[in-house]
Amino acid sequence: MLSLLSGLLTLFVALAIAGIFGFSMVQQEVTAQGPLQSDKVVVIPRNTGTGEIARILKDEGVIDQPLLFQAYAHVNRQRGQLKAGEFQFKAGTSIEDAIDTLIQGKAILHTVTVPEGLTSEQIIARLYEHEILTGDVTETPREGSLLPDTYKFERGTTRQQIIATMQAAQRQAIEQIWQRRSSELPIKSPQELVILASIVEKETGRADERTRVAGVFINRLMKRMKLQSDPTIVYGLVGGKGTLGRGILRSEIEAATPYNTYVVEGLPPGPIANPGRAALEAVANPSRTKDLYFVADGSGGHAFAETYEQHQRNVTRWRQIEKSRPAPDATDVDRVMPDAEDVRGQNGTTMPSGLRGTANALPPGGRPGRGFDASEGTDKDPLKNKTFDLNNPKSVPSLRQP
Repeated sequence: MLSLLSGLLTLFVALAIAGIFGFSMVQQEVTAQGPLQSDKVVVIPRNTGTGEIARILKDEGVIDQPLLFQAYAHVNRQRGQLKAGEFQFKAGTSIEDAIDTLIQGKAILHTVTVPEGLTSEQIIARLYEHEILTGDVTETPREGSLLPDTYKFERGTTRQQIIATMQAAQRQAIEQIWQRRSSELPIKSPQELVILASIVEKETGRADERTRVAGVFINRLMKRMKLQSDPTIVYGLVGGKGTLGRGILRSEIEAATPYNTYVVEGLPPGPIANPGRAALEAVANPSRTKDLYFVADGSGGHAFAETYEQHQRNVTRWRQIEKSRPAPDATDVDRVMPDAEDVRGQNGTTMPSGLRGTANALPPGGRPGRGFDASEGTDKDPLKNKTFDLNNPKSVPSLRQP
């Protein structure tokens, strides 16, 4: 019995020593520098087993002992499963490091940037241009329901998932902004907030004047004045396509579309683009001014005015600047491009090349003027080649103020 016990004890000690030695050797092998000579990105497809992952890593030169990789991954299974995705392995990555990377799911993140002011159709087109994203978008999202921003995603993410993320972000942003809106707004619902924010987004790209532009539209709504925004003309004509691809015709300014705010009272029936968070914030808390008009000032911004007379002086200054500029080229689209023959200038609605939007220039009760087409000969208007005194409405017989 003593001999048997002694033998068993000796065997136990020998096995313990062998186990410790073996564990030490395995630990040394799994922590040793791997064969990878430089950083490398490896894609692990979804639903890939441990054996297949080991083969992929060996083929990519990340490891050279796939069986040891499988065994060590099984030992570490309590820490989590190996994840699929796109991973970057550094030069000399050990088996242990490779398993840690896959367990922790440190996948490479890609980004897609959606600028403010795009329509939903334009956003979908941008997502289809991104080669990393997969899948199709099932249907065009409702206008104004997507929050423009930069979104991070892993390889394998679908376009529909990005759309869902943008919609969730927009709902959250609107809920937060609506709760801290000014109590004096004539805006009755979050949807109306989005509609007006989309107009502000298209009217100015300058952060320092967004709240003031929003204030102009709020003031006009309070006074029951028409908003008279050129981007609403464009949306009424082309919808989600977002652009005319040319200048606005004279006849289109008075076209009776539901979105044309030179024709309809108050807000259009829906957003004309997807506004960003800053435009939503600007409408929720606009500048408290008495401004009712704005026109380009030649510096990339706008000159604001409380009265029509002040606005006319601003328009005159802009026309002096405009005369010193070269003629607009074919790249100027979706804008009324005024010149010395622009009969619409009597009410000051002018906009320079390279800027979005238009001035809101009619006095209370004034009728809208007619637009100017920058492309020669596309609008058959008998007044097109006539010259008038722009500061004297009576010199334009067909467009006198009522």
